[in-house]
Amino acid sequence: MKQLGLSFLLATVLYSCKQHAALPDVSGIRVDLQVQRFEKDFFSVDSNAVAGALPVLQQKYPDFLPIFIGNVLGLGPLRADNPLALAGTRRFLHLTGPLYDSVEQAYPSLDFLERDFREAFRFVKYYFPDYRTPSRIITLVGPPDGLAQMGSDYSTNFLGQDFLGISLQFYLGAGCSVYNNDYFIANVAPLYRSRRFAKPYILPDAMKLIVDDLFPDRSNGKPLVEQMIEKGKQWYLLDKFLPRTADSLKTGYTQRQLDWCRKNEGLIWNYIITNENLYSVEPATIQTYIGEAPFTQGMPEASPGNIGAWVGWQIVQKFVEKNPGLSPAEVMKTDARRILEESKYKPK
Repeated sequence: MKQLGLSFLLATVLYSCKQHAALPDVSGIRVDLQVQRFEKDFFSVDSNAVAGALPVLQQKYPDFLPIFIGNVLGLGPLRADNPLALAGTRRFLHLTGPLYDSVEQAYPSLDFLERDFREAFRFVKYYFPDYRTPSRIITLVGPPDGLAQMGSDYSTNFLGQDFLGISLQFYLGAGCSVYNNDYFIANVAPLYRSRRFAKPYILPDAMKLIVDDLFPDRSNGKPLVEQMIEKGKQWYLLDKFLPRTADSLKTGYTQRQLDWCRKNEGLIWNYIITNENLYSVEPATIQTYIGEAPFTQGMPEASPGNIGAWVGWQIVQKFVEKNPGLSPAEVMKTDARRILEESKYKPK
């Protein structure tokens, strides 16, 4: 038994080294990046002196402050003829102070953000040298129900002109009392989603915005299998940008759900092709396999929701194995039906 355990350990180490050795060397790629803690500057404002403090903030964050006031807080333009902006800012400072204190306690330092994003952006530039990655990571504390609409989905973060906004109020850990409030569960995020409102998800959540900026997901309204593959393509590219990040963080599945998918890949595919028309555009059919859910209807509760994206990811990986000469850009531009056909996807 000891010999078997040692053999397994050695195999695991060798496999890990092989995986890392296969990664491109991005260490020499220059990335200009700084992290700005907007929330510190904003919550240092005296709520009784908002009118005088906002112009000072405007000088430091000329492009971001108007977005924060107008879009994140929903108070309209930051102008003298809009008294709602001042009154609303004052009220927000009063109401959100305790939430900001929780963020400060959870994140006394954000050095990890610059390190992690710098490496991720190096991989982006390696594969897409002409893409302009954000030069600033701007952290903020917004309303606890302030999810940002990015494309066809809602995100905890948002991509702006040369900056990436990280909403730290959504990364306080699953035990945060805000996330367990009945109103929050019903109107913002159910528990199966808010379990991911934690520090390890900041990077993969944000990098999904970069993926979608490079190759926007325009599969909405297309047949089921095409949507599955288009979602899979996005996970394939996310994997290229975050090769050292756990699949559970990139997919949003628990490790147990991932293990279940890997163990039952053949059964999952057989269930879908037996029970569904792969080219169905029926919203109910699409919703069963695409999008947030605690598990997939018709499958065991051990299954994850959004299982269609995982299947699509496996199909894309099979296609890439059969077409090793294609660059990530070429893969992303390949028609979903061609990917399905050439992948010869038939898991056991």
